[in-house]
Amino acid sequence: MSGGSSVSRSLLAVLLVAAVGLLILPWQARLQAIAKREGFHAVVLGVDLRERVGQSGFLAALSGFRAPVAALLWIEAHGAWEKTEWGRMASLFNTVTTLQPHTLLYWDIAAWHMAWNASAAALQNTKLQGEALRERARRQYIRLGRDFLERGIVNNPDSYLLHERLGILLRDKEEDHAAAADEFAKAAALPGAPSYLKRFVAYETAKVPERAREAYRMFRELYEEGGMMRTPAVLARLRGMESRLGIPDGERVTAAPASSPRP
Repeated sequence: MSGGSSVSRSLLAVLLVAAVGLLILPWQARLQAIAKREGFHAVVLGVDLRERVGQSGFLAALSGFRAPVAALLWIEAHGAWEKTEWGRMASLFNTVTTLQPHTLLYWDIAAWHMAWNASAAALQNTKLQGEALRERARRQYIRLGRDFLERGIVNNPDSYLLHERLGILLRDKEEDHAAAADEFAKAAALPGAPSYLKRFVAYETAKVPERAREAYRMFRELYEEGGMMRTPAVLARLRGMESRLGIPDGERVTAAPASSPRP
């Protein structure tokens, strides 16, 4: 009898789990649909999060208190930065941005720490024997910073800020001027984008030899737009490109720049 009773209990448990699963599936599907509609991507609250924040913190995140949990982990990540614990810091930033994917500051600062601070520290890391290993580590941290920005853009497609930051990283850290120009162009086309981004597009395009004519047209458009766009930097670059491309004297600019010293 006891063996039959044990089998019955096991079968009942399996049936209960199956029934609960069937009840949860529609609810889970609705949550996924809402997340997709609201622009959330890769928001997974897994075992790794529970290990970092403890059982109570994990339950808080599940209960909708993602913001305070993320803020606490952000403070912890700052402590990891002070101790130059780059791997731990990156892991914490991953969790923070997962919890709060629409907070631009988290993506922005995480990328900056990895691509600038951690990459610079890698070159001074005496534990890595040889310049080649240190350079490899530097490149890996830059890629991590870029990854933060690219994932941030996926979660915030209408934000010019993250496109701008990615353009700066491509320009200053990877020296990929064509890609930087394209990223600045994406930023400039978004609502609320500052006007200087259009100048950044032209500056980076001018650094790509095969896009010289395109860059000249951009500088000419900026010059013709006038006002604050006709800066000394724009006019200097425009005149330089006129000489470089052999623009006829009658088609060259002659006006003085605007008084603004902006770039």
